[in-house]
Amino acid sequence: MDELAKTCEQIAATTRKSKKLSILAEYLRSRPRADAAISALFLSGRAFPAFQERTLQVGGALLWKAVSELTDASGDELRVAYRKHGDLGSAACELLAAHDTAGPAGAVALAEVANAFDDIAAARSAAAKAALLKALLLRSSPLASKYILKIVSGELRIGLKESLVEEAIAKAYDEPFAKVQRANMLLGDIAATLEHAAEHRLDEVRMRLFHPIGFMLASPAASAGEAFEYFEHAQVEDKYDGIRAQAHISDGRARLFSRTLDEVSESFPELLATLSSIPCDAIFDGEIIAWQHAEESGHAMPFSALQQRLGRKQVSDKLRAAVPVAYVVFDVLFADDSLLLDHPLTARIEVLNRILPYDSRLTPKPLESEQRSLRFDAEPQKDAHSGWVLRAPARRADSAEQLEAHFEQAMARGNEGLMIKDLHSPYMPGRRGRWWLKLKRELATLDVVVTAVEYGHGKRIAVLSDYTFAVRRGEELLNIGKAYSGLTDAEIAEMTRWFLAHTTADQGFLREVEPEIVLEVAFNAIMRSDRHDSGFALRFPRILRIRRDKSPAEINTLDDVEAIYARQHGQGRAREH
Repeated sequence: MDELAKTCEQIAATTRKSKKLSILAEYLRSRPRADAAISALFLSGRAFPAFQERTLQVGGALLWKAVSELTDASGDELRVAYRKHGDLGSAACELLAAHDTAGPAGAVALAEVANAFDDIAAARSAAAKAALLKALLLRSSPLASKYILKIVSGELRIGLKESLVEEAIAKAYDEPFAKVQRANMLLGDIAATLEHAAEHRLDEVRMRLFHPIGFMLASPAASAGEAFEYFEHAQVEDKYDGIRAQAHISDGRARLFSRTLDEVSESFPELLATLSSIPCDAIFDGEIIAWQHAEESGHAMPFSALQQRLGRKQVSDKLRAAVPVAYVVFDVLFADDSLLLDHPLTARIEVLNRILPYDSRLTPKPLESEQRSLRFDAEPQKDAHSGWVLRAPARRADSAEQLEAHFEQAMARGNEGLMIKDLHSPYMPGRRGRWWLKLKRELATLDVVVTAVEYGHGKRIAVLSDYTFAVRRGEELLNIGKAYSGLTDAEIAEMTRWFLAHTTADQGFLREVEPEIVLEVAFNAIMRSDRHDSGFALRFPRILRIRRDKSPAEINTLDDVEAIYARQHGQGRAREH
């Protein structure tokens, strides 16, 4: 483990990508294959391969307590060290070295660390996890402990992305980078990818179902005219206000994954029941929406309704009835043992047409407690209201005028706008380009005042970069959101100095401040929420600029927010399906 830690220090010490790559490739080439495979995994910032979906379930409080007990450091000492370095691993390394409590250098092998991670993940109680972690750190040098803690926290912070690890594997074993990258995407296991590369067997890698792959992303288009600067003919679909989801289906089982590649199946059990009835192995790309079904039609409900379902491990019959959902399918990535990523959109649509034709809808199926024991009735349920699987309607657009007409129709249906896709586009996981565009009409921005600030994370640990902000109701300020993106480093440094000098209450990492700094913020939507005292929350807020020309008396009011909310949800809805 010490050799890996020393290599991490070398990588962190240079900002040049080529130098990082050379150091890493040479390290992998010099290690026994089993150690190189474990190293690749750890260097990607993971304790376990992505496909396993295992976690150590070790929180910050447990880590903090373990380091404090190992080093005999007081709370103040640990806080000072943490603030100095910006992460607990580096702070622990400094304190462990000073207190001389860690084991001798080279005492812990990589395989021993991997086994300890297995034991920690399997331990049921926090106390058992803490004991196992402390035992591992006691056998490790301060430098090894630093990187063990970084891996446990999932924050390596040495300027190393997983794609650079993939590139180093390609360089170390003389394989094409594209092949290594594709293999890691399909396997969800960079350690196994290294094994395949070392043995020159990358062509043998096949798709691992129930492991999500990256979603293809769309770039914004300012207008219909701009969209047709990139291609002459397009497929057009409504842009739904839901959550993007990848559905994996095989042998009567189905699972759903969000755009962050996290599983969300538990929040939508009725969709699993319906998807499981699809007779072939497949991976779909689509959108989960709150869906109000009608006899021959239906419409999407606002995202604020769907939000009630998110993060739920148990979904009651009452909630399913209050917030019914549907899965709208618009692409297929895998079907009948064939990976379709490199196929053009037209070819993927032909495959999808065979599985789920246009205008088709799969009726919700009976929901059982265990997915493996799902039973499907021959006749549709008369009272089925949630769990529909729908095929996204698609249209052809051959001019900006046609596209603008489709856009107005989509808005009239209560959707966000349009997705515009080149008919020849391959599916490029995790990539954002001009193959796919999104066209939507932004809501008005809001001028708000900052009421509280927090220290950031990583390189922003020493600056106040997270801002809570409010709108007015008479003389009262009501919080409505929090944002941390949009300002430059220079602006954040300037604001930090101001906020430190104008703090009204210091609560450690959070400070209440004099409400004087006015910001202009943009957002995707306004939602009802009890999180803030305004009764609303902004979806995806981002700071556009500091409004030095405005005083707090000129910020937007709660009435303005309510008007935007009403406009957002007050559009007429036409038939969608």
